[in-house]
Amino acid sequence: MAISVGEFDSVTRKFGFETYDTHHKLAWLCHDGKKVVRTRRSHVKGRDVPAEHAIRSQLHLSSAQWRDAVKCTLGREQYLDILAKKGLL
Repeated sequence: MAISVGEFDSVTRKFGFETYDTHHKLAWLCHDGKKVVRTRRSHVKGRDVPAEHAIRSQLHLSSAQWRDAVKCTLGREQYLDILAKKGLL
């Protein structure tokens, strides 16, 4: 499933990621003062984001969870629960 730049930005905003623009858009999630998840996307305009599978893996989401995140049915608290169950928090 390909995602657009807007969908990537929406998911990272919804999950509470901090972002920084360089030659890529870097995004990371801090929990209790520690970076627990990091990802990035290329600056592409009007196209789908390449490497969707890598981004999904970096966010520690299954394909179904990723689809739910893009469709806005997976919220921040549910995402934090997923990370906690995986021992990342």
